[in-house]
Amino acid sequence: MIRMPGHSYRGPFPPLSEAEAQIRARLERSVQALAGEIGERNLWRFEALEAAARYVETAFEGLGYKPATQEFESGGKIVRNVEAEIPGATHPEEIVIAGAHYDSVIGSPGANDNASGVAALLEIARLLAGQAFPRTVRFVGFANEEPPFFQTGEMGSGVYSRRARAQGENIVAMLSLETIGCYSDQKGSQKYPFPFSLFYPDTGNFIGFVGNLASAGLTRRVVASFRRHAAFPSEGAAIPAWIVGVGWSDHWAFWQQGYPALMVTDTAPFRYEHYHSEEDTPDKVDYERMARVVAGLTHVIADLAGAKSQ
Repeated sequence: MIRMPGHSYRGPFPPLSEAEAQIRARLERSVQALAGEIGERNLWRFEALEAAARYVETAFEGLGYKPATQEFESGGKIVRNVEAEIPGATHPEEIVIAGAHYDSVIGSPGANDNASGVAALLEIARLLAGQAFPRTVRFVGFANEEPPFFQTGEMGSGVYSRRARAQGENIVAMLSLETIGCYSDQKGSQKYPFPFSLFYPDTGNFIGFVGNLASAGLTRRVVASFRRHAAFPSEGAAIPAWIVGVGWSDHWAFWQQGYPALMVTDTAPFRYEHYHSEEDTPDKVDYERMARVVAGLTHVIADLAGAKSQ
């Protein structure tokens, strides 16, 4: 459940490489565009929600992808998931998904939750563009993750995963990029639901990988890959889905359809004091550490896409 392969990074960070510095700058531009310029984006600010969808779509197009949209009705309006794909070279029927929701909760500009995840999604898509992998890789921006749609029939990732199951798609891994921009070296900055404070550090300087019991194998592979490639603290767990916080993102929808999925997160309200508030603004995001995480996650997605057929 909680013992993961490899070792979490300890010690000082090396300076950002030139490539990582460029990642940092692009992440900040994306978060500023979504949370600073567009701002709060949800069904009650529908023009902003659609502007965020167009931002994701246009970014994919600029990277050479041919994005597809999945439209569905919600609250009398048409909202959409936005998808880009790298077709698999030898096992195209096996699909790896990186996803992030582009909406924000009512009353919040949603910089960390979840412009940070969307920025990471777009950057990983940029870094992997033009490459070839055995498996198909999809990058998906989801609508309607936040309440009141969370874990309902109008949740964008739910609509997406139900269609995937109905079409018989073989999704072998799904990573939900959820609130990944807050880090602290202060002791006591990290909280947990009981009893995980007994096992995990109380300093919120790590990125977390959270799966359910059925996704334990995927969680272990992802953590092992991240630790091979990234000099950044990491913690992982595959734990029962009923524990508070374990299913708080789009990976939950894929669990409902029997797909292996996990959440990549800074643990959101267990660390980030501005969670779901009007103070969740772009200046609160730690872009330097986020760049290190995204560089590592890019290798993780590539590893998953290049893994041998199961």
